[in-house]
Amino acid sequence: MIQFIYDNSLGDERISLIDGQQPRLQRWLRQVAACYGFSVGELTYILCSDDKELAVNREFLGHDYFTDVITFDYTTPHCVNGDIFISWPMVQSNAADAGVSAERELLRILAHGLLHLTGQGDKTPETKTEMTRKEENALSLFN
Repeated sequence: MIQFIYDNSLGDERISLIDGQQPRLQRWLRQVAACYGFSVGELTYILCSDDKELAVNREFLGHDYFTDVITFDYTTPHCVNGDIFISWPMVQSNAADAGVSAERELLRILAHGLLHLTGQGDKTPETKTEMTRKEENALSLFN
């Protein structure tokens, strides 16, 4: 099951991509996982504010900085399971910086979190380059 949850820190803000295309997003995310030999078990995306993302980062990871995505991995062999917190304001800011739509950047972040659950890393320059390539491949599957 793939769920999209709005944290109350976003107030009444809604995201049209999430609200209007959940079945398509769910199919796409399952397809991305399958590319890496995984099925999807319980996967929850939590869309939240920068402040909520920072609080989660501090409380659970001991990091005192803002980030766009935090992935909690509960994956079992060949089945992705996890909670992925996404800062919607940071996604919007990153999109503006990159000159892409917020929806495209959100898709990239959705894929990014899922790729982490399939074992993909991004801590070194090499793995970061590889992660970017895999994100682009995932995005091409949505189009």
